[in-house]
Amino acid sequence: AASGAASLPAAAGVLRAGAVDRTSVSLTASYDVRATLRFDVPSISVVADLSVQNTSGGPIDYLELNLAPARIGRMRLDQAKVDGDPVTVTVIDQTLRVPLGGVLADGGTVPVRIGYTGWFNTSTGGSDWMFAKANGVVQGYRWIPWISKPRAFDRPNFGDPYVTPVSPSVKVTFTTDRTLRIASTGRRTSTSGLVQVFEASNVRDFNFTAAPDYRTSTGYAGDTRIVVYFRTGSASTIMTAARDAISRFESLVGRYPYPDFIIGQSGAGYGLESPGHIWIPSGTATSSLRYLVTHETAHQWFYATVGNDQASEPYADEAAADFLTRFALDLRRSSNCSTSRLDLSIYRYSGACYYEIVYIQGGNFLDDLRQRIGGIAFWAGLRDYYATWRFKLGGTEQLLRTLDEHTPQDLEPTYRTRFARYFF
Repeated sequence: AASGAASLPAAAGVLRAGAVDRTSVSLTASYDVRATLRFDVPSISVVADLSVQNTSGGPIDYLELNLAPARIGRMRLDQAKVDGDPVTVTVIDQTLRVPLGGVLADGGTVPVRIGYTGWFNTSTGGSDWMFAKANGVVQGYRWIPWISKPRAFDRPNFGDPYVTPVSPSVKVTFTTDRTLRIASTGRRTSTSGLVQVFEASNVRDFNFTAAPDYRTSTGYAGDTRIVVYFRTGSASTIMTAARDAISRFESLVGRYPYPDFIIGQSGAGYGLESPGHIWIPSGTATSSLRYLVTHETAHQWFYATVGNDQASEPYADEAAADFLTRFALDLRRSSNCSTSRLDLSIYRYSGACYYEIVYIQGGNFLDDLRQRIGGIAFWAGLRDYYATWRFKLGGTEQLLRTLDEHTPQDLEPTYRTRFARYFF
């Protein structure tokens, strides 16, 4: 069982006595995760070993880790250790505040272990579907305790309440109670009986769907391997949409960053993005599949590669992804809600108008810029933003200023009308 894993090796002397009451999201962490996944119960026991390097430019004495099962998985915290010593974790909403028991200087590295058990929901209302077993599929989102900033989980819409930096190395070992086929971030590197190992690099989360009766369909977009895991229906529409999207977005913005693109047919909920991996819900109408797959694929450029604070600045990934989607599919349309600001957090948009404002109005704003400054300047700016902020945390202001730098026109007066938070 996961809870019986070997002890985390200590790195003696990395912490000094004292307190600074400081943390940061600008930390570099690798994750070695062992998970016992029980399909029939359904539940998961997790032991996550983090190697956390302080790259923030100053000392820190605690960590903030995002863990959605703290809100939607009836999480039971089983253990928490820093440098081999037990610590008392405070759970606030979906954030674990982990005291280091001392001060970690800039450049220092400390080992951290978090162990917990979570129970998958059998209901899928609200946000329960993100950590649930439904329609023959178990699916886990934001289930690895990950370096983050505190963000309120509750919101009036389906916005993403997360902000996470990229990890250079993630290894996940699943031990399952029965034979399961797992669609996930990263690439499967070994299988032995009921044990499957996955590894990923340069990812800002690691999620999965799993089912005993998944079928697979494999194809390629250039040298990118695409695998669709599905239980019902046909994978051909999904495969074609993914292949076309990767090829189109590579030509417009830049290369897809991972060797594989794994698509899991989830049991319920919405389409959802993850680095190198997306969820497409079973039961999605055939007429909506092409759009949904293309939109979630676009997030590989804007969210997975170029990150952002999805809670505070949803425009940076959702508007950019939906613009790319509708440009590629020639699906531009007008918004069904009144013209509004585009620089607000997810917490300030209603459920009725979040999509219509951030996605539709936001994407149309970018398309209007493209038409105004010309395609050559616009796409050069978008490629520049993608290359500059690759595997970093960009944002709305960085995106708009980069586009402005690629035209002799002064775009700031136009920006002020919709982005008063940044341009005033």
